[in-house]
Amino acid sequence: MKRRLTIWGLFFTAISSGQSVPAKKSIHTGNEFYKKQEYAKAAAEYSKALQADPGNSTAKFNQAITLYKQDQKVEAVQIFSLLGRETEEKDLKSKSFYNKGVILSRQKNLQESIEAYKNALRINPNDKEARENLQKALLELKMKTPSPEKEEKKDRKKQEQQPKKQSQSKMNPKEAEQRLKLFQQKEKEVQQRLQKEKSKTGGSQPKDW
Repeated sequence: MKRRLTIWGLFFTAISSGQSVPAKKSIHTGNEFYKKQEYAKAAAEYSKALQADPGNSTAKFNQAITLYKQDQKVEAVQIFSLLGRETEEKDLKSKSFYNKGVILSRQKNLQESIEAYKNALRINPNDKEARENLQKALLELKMKTPSPEKEEKKDRKKQEQQPKKQSQSKMNPKEAEQRLKLFQQKEKEVQQRLQKEKSKTGGSQPKDW
């Protein structure tokens, strides 16, 4: 099952009329650096684009991917989350949620990755990779989380074993020996008392009147 980060945004050269010329140029230069796997330089160019045009969603998307490539996953997720909430471009929005889901899945943050894939599918129901990754994340979460029945059986087994352990731990060999000696001492005292009573009865004779 595929879990790649889509790099769709990196090959858009920011030709929208609303974007500034310096931003377009920096994005184009950043894309070239990215293709050469010079991610630090690419990220610097996207930062320049954002300085010229702070609302440029393409620059933000591309920057998030270069951050991920540099193992700055937390920062990448933050940008993808921001784009998912704020951008009006549907493709960019769905791919931002998808990429967020991919990173979180790799970090084993399954619940949040599941929600990210769902958000991607709400925007683009035809995204096969998002659907496949969602199914896999759901399966992993199910396997990781024990069912209530298993938990109940486990608790019952613990409760059944607990009295046995307690009864075994109540009396160790030393205590058992002490109790036996105490019992024997009491039995000896009873025997001695009975013997005394018997001797008293046997030694006295009835009087003749």
